[in-house]
Order: sequence, then structure tokens, then C-alpha cells
Amino acid sequence: MSNGGVTFVNRFTVKGDPEEFERAFAQVAKFMADQPGIKGYTLSRHTEDPQQYVNIALWEDAKALRAAVSHPEFGSHVGALRQLAVSTSDLYQDRHRVQG
Repeated sequence: MSNGGVTFVNRFTVKGDPEEFERAFAQVAKFMADQPGIKGYTLSRHTEDPQQYVNIALWEDAKALRAAVSHPEFGSHVGALRQLAVSTSDLYQDRHRVQG
């Protein structure tokens, strides 16, 4: 059963130094953490390929995510990430969630 939340999944292939990417991601994460509607996120690195990452962010709804990425300052925050990695993303409607 859905609670109305959405999950944003963003996969990154890092072109250079993974540590530099993680520092840039942390700066974007600070900005996103202040946006209304974000519930939290996890950035994970692939266990065998250090150039592969996935970010899973939980949002109250798609409208909140759209507002965050439409914010006038969003582009300046993600510019460094775009220089360091290629990404693909998808948005999923939450259906079931277990928290332990």
C-alpha cells in the first residue's frame, strides 16, 4: 500500500577520482537536505567497481522533488557533479516500505 511517497534513484558513473565525487556530492546533499519534502537519502558505492554509485532519496511526493530541482540555485550545486560523473535517474512511486 502506498503512503504517497516517492523514491528517486540516481546512478552515477564517476569519470575521475571517486573521493572528489563524494566531496562534490556532499555539497549537493547539504543543499538538498534543506529542501522541503525530502525524507532522507543514501549514497552507496558499488562493492566491486569504485567508479559506480547509486543515490536513493526518499521524498514526500513528486511535487516536492520537482520543486527542489527547479530551485534557482539547484544548477549551481549540481554543476560539479556533472563534471565528475555521468548519471541516469528514475522516479518510483512507493508501494511497500519496511523500517526496522
